Amino acid sequence: MEDGAAAYGAAVEPLRAVAAYAGSAGAIASARDFTGTFLDRARNLGPVAVTGRQADAARLVVSELVTNAVKYAPGPCWVELEMTEGALAISVCDTAALVPVARAPDAARIGQHGLEIVLAVCDGLDVEHRADGKRVRARIALK
Repeated sequence: MEDGAAAYGAAVEPLRAVAAYAGSAGAIASARDFTGTFLDRARNLGPVAVTGRQADAARLVVSELVTNAVKYAPGPCWVELEMTEGALAISVCDTAALVPVARAPDAARIGQHGLEIVLAVCDGLDVEHRADGKRVRARIALK
């Protein structure tokens, strides 16, 4: 599997793209770049106005979720981005069945703040168990 291999959906509502990653540390930066490219494409194709702040939040969420997948799940992971007029859905699928849990805020703790960050910048987060692992889906409102 080649990191960053992307497939884009049609340029009709909703706009969707999927990329697969081998699960190496390089997947994190590749997934961030994939997200930036997707958002640039979305700006050019439709009436969806994505602000710089929303784009930054999307790249951050993808980075944190893919970091968790690379760190805690054996094998590949997938990033799916789906944009409708009102929201961007970010899904990261990996091969681990273990559900991520946000820890209580602790300013003295070094690291392991990723899920806290995701929860702080998203409008929703859910986890779906799958036969091959799980899907973590975050939602960022675009209005």
